[in-house]
Order: sequence, then C-alpha cells, then structure tokens
Amino acid sequence: MPDVSILGASGYTGGELARLLLDHPEVNLAQVTSRHTVGRYLHSVHPNLRGRTHLKFTDEHNLSSCDLLFSCLPHGITARMMDSLAGIADRVIDLSADFRLQDADAYDTWYGTDHPAPEWRTRFVYGLPEINRERIAKASYVSGVGCNATAMIFALLPLASRNLIQNAVVDIKAGSSEGGNSYSAASHHPERTGALRPFAPVGHRHQAEVTEQLGEFPLHVTVSAVQMVRGVSCTAHVFLSNNLDARETWRIYRDAYSSEPFVRIVKEKRGIYRFPEPKILTGSNYCDVGFEVASDSNRIVVFSAIDNLMKGAAGNAVQVMNIMFGWEERLGLEFPGLHPV
Repeated sequence: MPDVSILGASGYTGGELARLLLDHPEVNLAQVTSRHTVGRYLHSVHPNLRGRTHLKFTDEHNLSSCDLLFSCLPHGITARMMDSLAGIADRVIDLSADFRLQDADAYDTWYGTDHPAPEWRTRFVYGLPEINRERIAKASYVSGVGCNATAMIFALLPLASRNLIQNAVVDIKAGSSEGGNSYSAASHHPERTGALRPFAPVGHRHQAEVTEQLGEFPLHVTVSAVQMVRGVSCTAHVFLSNNLDARETWRIYRDAYSSEPFVRIVKEKRGIYRFPEPKILTGSNYCDVGFEVASDSNRIVVFSAIDNLMKGAAGNAVQVMNIMFGWEERLGLEFPGLHPV
C-alpha cells in the first residue's frame, strides 16, 4: 500500500486531504506537516478527524520518503523546495499556484515576478483530469487547479473546444474558505457576515489558467465574496460566434460531459434546484453545470458550481492521485453531498 504524506496539512485544504486519504482504501497516510503546530495531534486543528487517527504534525524538515507527496503550502514556497521534495517522493501533487501556468511570460504578468523555479515549471502537468487525463496518468509532477478557474473551465469548455465563444463575461461568487485559514480585517466576523463584496473586479489570477487551458478569447472576470463558507458559483454570459438553440446546446454539453464521473448537467424545468448551486455540493467532488439560452440574442448564460475545497482543491487532487496510480477515479470520492445543509 503506497505511503502518502501532506506537506502543510494544517490549512483547510490539508484538512480535507487528510479526511479523504484516511478513508481511501488504497493508501496509507504516513505523515502530515505544519510549521506552527508541530507535535500536536491532527485532530487538534481539524476536529472532525477526532478518533480517526493518532497522527501528529511533524516538521517539514523531518519528512520521510513516501510514494506520493501532496504539497499544500502557500503560494511561492513549494517551487523553492522542489529539488529537495523530489528526493523525498517519486510523485508530487502541488496544490498551490506555483506550477499552474506553463507560460513564463504569463506567470510574470499575473504574479508580478519571475518564476522561482523555471526548470521545474514545465515538468508539471496542469491537474484537471477532465482536460488532461492522459498526461496526468503518465506524470510524476502535477499541479493543483484554481478553484475559480475550475468552475470557469467547466462552464466554458464545451463551447470553447468548438471555437464558439466570441467573448465571455464571468461573475464568480466565492465562499470565505477560499481565503484560507489565516485571518484579516476583511474576514473579521462583523465585516464578513452578510457580505456580498466584490474583491477582484478585474485581473483575478485564476483567469490566466482559463486562458492557458481553453485558448485566447476576450474573457472578463469579476469575483465577489458572499456569505457562505464553502462553494464557488459561476455565472458566465457567453456571446457566441454562431447562434445555438437549447437542443443544440444540450447536445454540446452532453457530448462533453456524459462520460465524466464528476461533472453533472443540471437544468431542470421545476423545483428549487433547477440550476447548479454550491450549497448541495458541500463535501462532494462534483461540478454541476447548467445553462439557459437567450432566444433574442447570441448569448448563453452558463452556470457552474463546486465545493472550492473539494473539486476546487483536495477532492480534485485525490482524483489526480487515483489516475496517477491507475485506480478507478471515483475511489474515495463518492460522497454525494448533503441535503438539507
């Protein structure tokens, strides 16, 4: 049974990874590290894991060799450690933004600095199985994906792959866990509760991932904080080069996603949950996608929803691990979410 370890396991993504890996039938969670909680039990930071494991946080400099290492460190750190990490594990999945962009100029533009490890950047495969499954299966190094980028890619991919997008205007609403477990004035409860606050009207970094993966077309993205803990809700106003009716749009999305285990088309004629909604995806690895065709123009409104900590981070990383080891993709990821929440 392969040993896997988590570097930087004290954050929300690391906690979700630990939860998933402790229940995974094919791996042994061997070590978890943290810079600030060395020696404490894993459940002291992630109380939902109480009684599930006796693992304690270790120092990152005391990592033992393992078969696969998940890195959940803040942006900019993993890249500087890759030479040493490659000596610890044959396979690395990095959930930070360090290796998501292949293009050096794009990295410099969106992150405002040269890449700290350019010799490693091109060795990583962008880790979204639905567009890179074959490359992931052969890879030793895989990047994580941006949660907002994930929602946007799933909304736009079927249309972009057919060169149908003239331009797109995307509105993202994101839960507070997207900001991680560090605190700030903006996350202080009196300021955060009840919020519907635009924080990236233009220039969100995840936009660069979408462009690199789907190709160049005018893409305008705004991201707002809303009062939910988990979840990303994406509304994309897509203006098409050719008009499509509802039947044609159904066919395009069905052809794109009918064989994908974690993508569901949600477009109902009645009921409360007629379109994708992140609330009911809490804890699941699904992305729900839906749409509505504007009959009076060349516009389609496409909706997508994910749990940002799952399909936008930890769940997707476990799906990647399953592919890398040749296991069934659904392994350890079949939790359907909760209703009501």
